[in-house]
Amino acid sequence: MKKRIYLFLFFAFYFCGYVCSQTKPKADYNYLIYLPKDYSEQAKSYPLVIYLHGGSHKGNDLNKLKEYGLPYLVDQGHDFDFIIVSPQCPDSKYWSSDNWFEPLYEKIVADYRVNIDKVYLTGISMGGYGTFIVAMDHPDKFAAIVPLCGGCNDSDTTRICNLKNIPIWAFHGTADDMVPISETERIVKALDTYNGKVKFTKLEGKGHGIQYLYEKCPQIYEWMLEQSRSGKP
Repeated sequence: MKKRIYLFLFFAFYFCGYVCSQTKPKADYNYLIYLPKDYSEQAKSYPLVIYLHGGSHKGNDLNKLKEYGLPYLVDQGHDFDFIIVSPQCPDSKYWSSDNWFEPLYEKIVADYRVNIDKVYLTGISMGGYGTFIVAMDHPDKFAAIVPLCGGCNDSDTTRICNLKNIPIWAFHGTADDMVPISETERIVKALDTYNGKVKFTKLEGKGHGIQYLYEKCPQIYEWMLEQSRSGKP
């Protein structure tokens, strides 16, 4: 009987995640793209990192994305050995409003040489929420996710188990007065009950502005690139 209950809960949660992603309207969001400097000289496939900005960068001006995060580093001339795609969320919407991921993913994979075993998702603040929620919607697509000062909507807490097989490295400042650290803590606590692959870095005394991690913590990229959906390096 207990085994049947566990199986029922597993398929119920899986079905919920599938339905949530399928019922959202599909939408094409504008985006910036970065290709490694040796892309045109190589025939190999590259890892893909999708970066989700915070709430202040919503709109229809892609230049806004260059104020911080990965688009800022690219604009400053930093080199990366992976493809970076940075979509822009429209005004009056959130990363959870539309199914923007599938159209974007399909286009990028069709147009560029992407190693689909090494697709990663990261974001900060509203983008941290988006990182968790988009991964809940499409748990089979990501080799790892890195949410910064994120969380999830109350309505999505029943779907946290969708993340249990995805390696996660979450960051949150203990002094964050915009998105309380409890938002990340409740996800980590839930994933612990599912034996999830999550590690949580609490930044003592740090507030909401932890976008510096994208520049000052290259270990994030090293860790991401070690993860693969196939389990191979």
